[in-house]
Amino acid sequence: MLRRLISALAPFGAILLLLAAWHLAVVSNPGTLIPSPFRVAAGINELFHRGLLIKYIVASLFRVTWGYALAVLIAVPAGIVLGMSSRLEASFNPMIQIARPISALAWIPIAILWFGVGDLSAIFLIFLASFFPMLVTAINAVHNIDPIYLDAGRNFGLAGRELVVRIVFPAAVPQLIAGLRITLGVSGLVVVAAEMIAVTSGLGFLIVDSRNAGDRYDLVIGGMVMIGVIGLLLDRLIRQLERLDSVKWGYSGQ
Repeated sequence: MLRRLISALAPFGAILLLLAAWHLAVVSNPGTLIPSPFRVAAGINELFHRGLLIKYIVASLFRVTWGYALAVLIAVPAGIVLGMSSRLEASFNPMIQIARPISALAWIPIAILWFGVGDLSAIFLIFLASFFPMLVTAINAVHNIDPIYLDAGRNFGLAGRELVVRIVFPAAVPQLIAGLRITLGVSGLVVVAAEMIAVTSGLGFLIVDSRNAGDRYDLVIGGMVMIGVIGLLLDRLIRQLERLDSVKWGYSGQ
């Protein structure tokens, strides 16, 4: 019981230590432009009372949800198909490896040219950033399936769609969940950059707009803090998938 309590409180202790170190660093350097944690909290509170905090959070979540979800819905089936067919993978792999290293941010001018300044540009950029990591994860997840599972399925007469649904996908799910978490982090990075350039709302826009205001670094860091908190909550949400009985077997620690 005591161990569980300590384990549950440990992250909060680390956060408190970080906040204390941050506050002491600011207090010991009065001339710094970096605001204290209290000023940042006051800035977030100001945004809340002005009705901007929820507005910006919803705008960012809207773009991340659509871009991320579209990437996952397309990349996972495509990755499974490519992973199961060596010929298809050999055909598409050069194109994937050429496109994969190109930063999604490099597509910003093209996104604005195609979709203008607005949500579609940001969603497109998030989609690009999320698609290739998820695609490669899905391909590798299929490659790492123990052949004995596939052989057992085929021995029971499974083939094609039935083999994928009943053997391949369940066996790949643990690795796909890890890919979902990594890809979610990437989408969070890109939405900030996209909102700094391609839209006029969202947490990324809040950061750049507050910086342009001159001395509102409390809102700059406040925007950063909110992005981090949202990322933590979304990651915890995805990690709940690991608790499903059909997935637990894939984690050696459980």
